[in-house]
Amino acid sequence: MIDIKLIREEKERVKENIKKKFQEEKLGLVDEVYDLDVKFREAKAKADNLRSDKNKKSGEIGLLMRDKKLEEVEVIKKEVAGMNEEINKLEELEEKLNKEIREKMMLIPQMIDDSVPIGKDDSENVEVERFGEPVVPDYEIPYHADIILKLKGMDKDAAGRTSGEGFYYLTGDIARLHEAMLAYARDYMIDKGFTYAIPPFMIHGNVVEGVMSFPEMQAMMYKIEGEDLYLIGTSEHSMIGKFKDQILKTSELPITMTSYSPCFRKEGGSHGLEERGLYRVHQFEKQEMIVICEPEDSMKWYNKMWRYSVEIFRNFNIPVRQLECCSGDLADLKVKSCDIEAWSPRQQKYFEVCSCSTLGDAQARRLGIRAKGDKGTYYVHTLNNTVVATPRGLIALIENNYNEDGSVTIPEVLRPYMGGKEKIEVK
Repeated sequence: MIDIKLIREEKERVKENIKKKFQEEKLGLVDEVYDLDVKFREAKAKADNLRSDKNKKSGEIGLLMRDKKLEEVEVIKKEVAGMNEEINKLEELEEKLNKEIREKMMLIPQMIDDSVPIGKDDSENVEVERFGEPVVPDYEIPYHADIILKLKGMDKDAAGRTSGEGFYYLTGDIARLHEAMLAYARDYMIDKGFTYAIPPFMIHGNVVEGVMSFPEMQAMMYKIEGEDLYLIGTSEHSMIGKFKDQILKTSELPITMTSYSPCFRKEGGSHGLEERGLYRVHQFEKQEMIVICEPEDSMKWYNKMWRYSVEIFRNFNIPVRQLECCSGDLADLKVKSCDIEAWSPRQQKYFEVCSCSTLGDAQARRLGIRAKGDKGTYYVHTLNNTVVATPRGLIALIENNYNEDGSVTIPEVLRPYMGGKEKIEVK
């Protein structure tokens, strides 16, 4: 949610931002909010003036009572009663207008950074940099599900019986490798000074509305029937929600945290579920990082955060690239975002494994997260980034460390988490 001052003072700039995101259907919202805000401020000013007049009149009553001018007291009391009635009507109007303004403001996208490339959708995202040489070995790399099945590491048939399509069992050394990746990612972030957390895996609806747009929520979130609770799609949701309605001391900033959670997503629509494999599923696990910082520091943290992901995947022997998300691919709350994509030697192309975003003060405004210091009270900036998400990260690791004999070499950094084992071999 943007600052309403932008609509009051730079209405055309807000409209230009909407055009850059190819959401022309939302242009009318800017004028609607502008007009509602004028009415809101008029009602507020009138109510404030009436309160001031009422206080003066109320002060006169005491003096008149002292002088025993009872008839004049009764006249003023009637005037004050009329003022109270008018004030109540104006307060009701203020509340109604404020609600309408907020509902429309929630639909207006955040102002994007000037460096964001302009494009309609993810097909126009821009590759910025590659890390590691993408290699295609001179032997065939099977589909990841087939590799894992030969290693006795997965059972989707059983998961279909217990839970349906989009779920899976991981077993044996593959399950252990999956957890090793998460444990390494956790320890890596702790070594970078981030505080480790395990958050709630369900959150209230007002937290969901605070961290993401309504279309995103509808597409992603599972709601608990009969309760105001949603299963999280990423721990960013509950980690940012942790600071809802809080006023932080500037001395506490930046707040840097890394969190583990299972994640639950509908994965409906055009993407659909992956019938055999693990690329697109309803449930997965993730190590996340979030930062809450001073507004002037958010871009510095943004560039630090995505580089952490690059380093982790390079430590897994996985070539990656950074892809800058174009304007049309940015969710409404995002100021700037990039994907880290891992090389798939089987498909001979890159695929997304991490996403890093700065949301400016959008989430902070929705959730009421502020800081207080020498420059007064103001909204903080929030950022998030995937450290490692499995099983998607697991797919990249298996493909890039697959050997011709069907075994998978365990990256050196993960061996301490695997009891010193160097390979997972076909039994």
